[in-house]
Amino acid sequence: MSEPLLDRDELALLASIGRGPDARSTDIPSGGGTPFWLERMVRYCSRCGTKLEPGIPPGEDRERMHCPACGFIAYVNPRVVVTTLPVTKTGELILIRRGIEPGYGSWAQPGGFLEVDETVSEAAVRETLEETGLLVQPGELIGLYSRLEAAVVTLVFEAEVLGGQAHACAETLDVRPYAPADVPWAEIAFKSSYWGIRDWLRLRHPEVDVPQAFSGRVGL
Repeated sequence: MSEPLLDRDELALLASIGRGPDARSTDIPSGGGTPFWLERMVRYCSRCGTKLEPGIPPGEDRERMHCPACGFIAYVNPRVVVTTLPVTKTGELILIRRGIEPGYGSWAQPGGFLEVDETVSEAAVRETLEETGLLVQPGELIGLYSRLEAAVVTLVFEAEVLGGQAHACAETLDVRPYAPADVPWAEIAFKSSYWGIRDWLRLRHPEVDVPQAFSGRVGL
């Protein structure tokens, strides 16, 4: 794969575009390749079983694990995490106290990994129901956040609470509504949670003061 041909002005424009707003939630620079902990899961060719080798395969422009026997290239892509910011009829924001690692004991929005056989909206409804006991209708996409540290892209939807009964489950210690001004910022688990809640407040409650930087516990 050859580099695209751009003139000087177009290269300057490319530089000005930068990494985009989704990069706000990551501290890792782009272009570092597959994380070592994820690469350890890609050892053998799924086509012929030969041990994969690192290197730049023909037609590629970066190092990838590939098969020396059949030429198979093991592309490693980020996973999608679908989350919601459930809002009650009185305008409170539902957060969960996580009962699993990472972020055990900290607060975050409900959510989880997108399954291969469901839509993003279905995942938003399912994960919220599983973690809170609440039935929600996903609405506006508040933002998406790239987390190179965890090899995920997190989607954050505003969601209207339609029914159900809020309760803790196997993965949550508590489910609690918060007034927009009372978000427990110092106990927020993830940077993607910080940015998602912050972007939601800026959109729906610009009068509420929010911290200028993440001060939570985990940072993933």
